[in-house]
Amino acid sequence: MIARLHGEIVEHEDSRVVVECGGVGYGVHVCHDEQSKLPVGTKSTLFIAERIKEDSHELYGFASKSRKMLFDLLTSVNGVGPKAGMAILNIGNEGQVRAAIASGDTKFITAAKGVGKKVAERAIVDLKNKVGLEASVGATDFLGDAAVTDEAVEALMALGHSAEDAAKVLRGIDPKLSTQERVTQALRGKA
Repeated sequence: MIARLHGEIVEHEDSRVVVECGGVGYGVHVCHDEQSKLPVGTKSTLFIAERIKEDSHELYGFASKSRKMLFDLLTSVNGVGPKAGMAILNIGNEGQVRAAIASGDTKFITAAKGVGKKVAERAIVDLKNKVGLEASVGATDFLGDAAVTDEAVEALMALGHSAEDAAKVLRGIDPKLSTQERVTQALRGKA
């Protein structure tokens, strides 16, 4: 696994830079704001998130370890792949993205190319307490009366429902039932 690259920036290709390390040129996807700080001919260090699939081997590079960790958090959310993760990081600096998640700003997150409302809501629910900032009281107001830590809401979101839909279908179901029973009843009522 490649964790870090240190070498000379030898080329820019769209959203990638080529970093030459020991005679090997690595194509690394970088955020737009970081690409402008990586001029050709300079030595740089990038923290790497490596994604290997059957048909591709992609490297995503970040100037700071904390931004790389934010990318890893984003891509841990169901529905957020590496492209969407980079798109979210491209709409603002690291602090703005962390603040948007902690405050529940779905409008900010949906400004990212290819990121819809459901994915933005899921990212907020999953990450609001993991981004290193105190989550605001209203961060998940879009859930309505449902508890933020409600496992039934999270289960329905994992099945593709928006957070708002999940909260709505669970409103009439006894919260004392097990998570499985509540999800089953919610799915029966929605069918």
